[in-house]
Amino acid sequence: MLASESPRRKALLAQAGIVPDAVLPTAIDERPKKAEQPRAHALRLAMTKAAAARAAWTGAPSLILAADTVVACGRRILPKAESDDDVRACLTLLSGRRHQVMTAIAASAPDVDTHTRIVTTRVAFKRLTESEIQSYVACGEGLGKAGGYAIQGRAEIFVRFLSGSWSNVVGLPLFETVGLLAASGYVM
Repeated sequence: MLASESPRRKALLAQAGIVPDAVLPTAIDERPKKAEQPRAHALRLAMTKAAAARAAWTGAPSLILAADTVVACGRRILPKAESDDDVRACLTLLSGRRHQVMTAIAASAPDVDTHTRIVTTRVAFKRLTESEIQSYVACGEGLGKAGGYAIQGRAEIFVRFLSGSWSNVVGLPLFETVGLLAASGYVM
């Protein structure tokens, strides 16, 4: 079961040949706690989503996969952009700078400890012009995305450097996810 409403995560799993038997989005408070570091925040959210899905699931026992992606610039956790102003603020902050994209993955099998993994990808944006920022905001692609951008879309032209997993920046690091699922008993 996939504890996520993200169409990108579902598509990435399908790309790896994995089709969840169910999708159960969880409604949890995703706000960072006071002084919470980005890695700890991502891990807490992934584990909370897995636990919430386990508690809400009424079907047969199932392996649950949950994930949360956080974009951080230094210790600052960028929001999941809910407005054009959020997208603009994120892009302005990321312009000409390096940042980190961290995805925490939690695989929860029935009667077994939850396995977790955190994957970090380093990304650097070129210095963006006001026109580039405005054009990206106008396209609407950054809404609902952590850090206000979608690397799998138009924002890829902003990336001058990437070190790590590209699929992690999209929302689910495939190599690590498949390994974590295998360690949790999932057979492909």
